Amino acid sequence: MIVETKFLDIGPFTTIKGKTIPQVTLAYETYGTLSPAKDNAVLVFHALSGSQHAAGFNPAVPGVGDRWTDEMQEGWWDGFIGPGKAVDTDRYFVICVNYLGGCYGTTGPASVDPTTGRPYGSSFPHVTMTDVVDTQMRLLDHLGIDRLHACVGGSIGGMMCAVLATKYPERVEVVIPVAAGFEVTSLQVLHNFEQMFAIVTDPEFKGGDYYPGPGPELGLALARMIGHKTFVSLTTLKERARDEIVQFEDIGGYRVGHPLESYMLHQGQKFVKRFDANSYLRIMNMWQHFDLAGEVGADSVDQLLTRCRNQRWQVLTIDSDVCYYPEEQADMVARLKRAGVPVRWHTVHSEKGHDSFLIEPHLYTAILREALAGW
Repeated sequence: MIVETKFLDIGPFTTIKGKTIPQVTLAYETYGTLSPAKDNAVLVFHALSGSQHAAGFNPAVPGVGDRWTDEMQEGWWDGFIGPGKAVDTDRYFVICVNYLGGCYGTTGPASVDPTTGRPYGSSFPHVTMTDVVDTQMRLLDHLGIDRLHACVGGSIGGMMCAVLATKYPERVEVVIPVAAGFEVTSLQVLHNFEQMFAIVTDPEFKGGDYYPGPGPELGLALARMIGHKTFVSLTTLKERARDEIVQFEDIGGYRVGHPLESYMLHQGQKFVKRFDANSYLRIMNMWQHFDLAGEVGADSVDQLLTRCRNQRWQVLTIDSDVCYYPEEQADMVARLKRAGVPVRWHTVHSEKGHDSFLIEPHLYTAILREALAGW
């Protein structure tokens, strides 16, 4: 299935912190057909370094250039979205949007500021998950979709689901967060800080104004390595590294010589080719400072969840996840039940860790089909 990215200019946008971006463009893709009643739409939120390209094959995205590497061309959830798949495009109209602040076509730090004619760089404001959801509601308005049949997202995409469900409770029926949580844990804060520190202390970062240069390649590679070890279980890391060809690279006097080292270095180097450091910082920052109650406007998360009683939630846990531990989903379910929200909870048993929700569709298909069809 050959697909293409579409673009929507939503005009100026003011963040919840009061910073105005003079011109915002959203990059998005759709799959399937919107019903005449416009009641079969499913909004999919991507994870930290994902894109709008969730399914099919997209050879290039205008304006993205070399960042659209070979690994980007196949949809990141292609095993889940399509005719007869878990999110069946014979039944549902699926939408996926690149986040505000991203680097795959939606306005972000690498975009040109129309007021200066230069890339925003350091002047691009920090954005929140709520800002991201707010921009995507503009897209739904443009498409004439008043109420989503469902929203689904893994990792920080699951947190986006929580924002949408609580800020716009009347605009979604089924909410499916996968391997996510309502809050930022202490361990996540530490991992996120390490990654951001690696980028901003790279001399080539230049305060965020490194365009058109290569930027903080070493810092971004190190950040990816720090994060990657939380996405994949140790068992899977060992299996993947077993076949790794050790390059014996010399890094600052240290000679890489272990398959695990070589594997992680390869992951970092590969990531640098496809992602922008400033975008990584913006998206990481929105996770680091996520405050569901504060952003949406309530005294507590429990108070917010009472707005969701007319929705149906399907919470999914991965038992080997060390990025969003199963305890986080247990907390989600307990709070939803206290608030009187209809909720189901399933645990997926996998050795793949957090990334399971990206690479093992066979473990999720039946659950997602049932959740979307109703229970």
